[in-house]
Amino acid sequence: MDADMSKAVVRSISAGLSQKGVSNHNERLLLTLLQRHGNMPASDLARLSNLSAPAVSAILKRLESDGLLARGAPVRGKVGKPSVPMMLAADGVLAFGVKIGRRSADLLLMDITGAVRQQMRLSYDAPRAREVFEFVANGLREITDALTGPVAGRICGIGVAAPFELWNWTDRKPAHPSEFGDWQAVNIAQEIGRFSNLPVSLVNDATAACQAEHVFGRGKEFRDYGYFFLGSYIGGGIVLNHSVFEGRQGNAGALGSLPSVSPLGESKQLVDLASIHQLESRLAEVDIDPAVIWKAPQDWTGIARYVDPWLGQTAQELAKACLATCSVIDFEAILIDGAFPADVRLDLVERVRRYLTNQDTRGLLPPRIEGGSIGGNARAIGAACGPILSGYLLNTNAGLAVAS
Repeated sequence: MDADMSKAVVRSISAGLSQKGVSNHNERLLLTLLQRHGNMPASDLARLSNLSAPAVSAILKRLESDGLLARGAPVRGKVGKPSVPMMLAADGVLAFGVKIGRRSADLLLMDITGAVRQQMRLSYDAPRAREVFEFVANGLREITDALTGPVAGRICGIGVAAPFELWNWTDRKPAHPSEFGDWQAVNIAQEIGRFSNLPVSLVNDATAACQAEHVFGRGKEFRDYGYFFLGSYIGGGIVLNHSVFEGRQGNAGALGSLPSVSPLGESKQLVDLASIHQLESRLAEVDIDPAVIWKAPQDWTGIARYVDPWLGQTAQELAKACLATCSVIDFEAILIDGAFPADVRLDLVERVRRYLTNQDTRGLLPPRIEGGSIGGNARAIGAACGPILSGYLLNTNAGLAVAS
């Protein structure tokens, strides 16, 4: 790949302050509090962090000097000096997120507030490694070349979200099976290192989606919860004590592998019965191009007659999966999101709630069934979360439980 990508090398990105990260626990604590709760003055930060006012003041000055924090407009109207809220500096830390999916690859640049600055997409029938890396290399160059001022030096890394054992998708009958097998010999971080000197981290795509929901979505509402994300195939995530749990080898929350039984009595997995791939197959059987599912902006009203039975089957399978998941950990809630329109998500969540009432719940505490809030971009956003979390925020929010 080197020769073809020589023009896309992006080693010119400087190793700015942001790549060094924040090593002080209390600095990370204050940054995490601001990310989690929004802008607030030093007095509130001292109360929530259990740190002394002088200590908080000193830390805030350092972080502001380092370009990681900014001051908001003074709030007047109270006795004494005006209160000055502190906020995360949007240009303080940024990261790239890469999602490698069944139907497309995404590259985005996100800042520490969760705002997506730029995004690019490559659509395909099957993910060919060569094409995906060329897309990433060219996209990195294009996006960084368009940045102004010192912002490029504040990019702390590249997070990549990809399915576990991508090469095993061959049993799902992809358009080009050999292209999936090629991934088994690919070291993703090493390949990206050929054209970028930014640190690269790799995470399971469904875990990345869970991370996005946890940091920027509804995850702040719950201490322990399960998470399902429906893309071409279904995956999941687990959050324990305010922390996304990745597991010993990063494959925790492999909820798509939960056992199930087909209507014909065949032994199946959840992924075989509750994925958007099932809807693609339904459309293909009636000579409708499945690409209509992924057309942006997504609008499934034209295929509603096929979406409805798909929703019925998917909701039944998810209801069973929710209880199976809660038989191991008594989750407070199960969050459901996916690469589909918001109205489809609402309908799916409501159907799962109804089906859950008819399930055998002996010995179980049925969880709340709630919709996620990030949507189809969750995997790429979660990928970009990785470098920012590892360098600047607390990977666990256990110490923030009182403030939640």
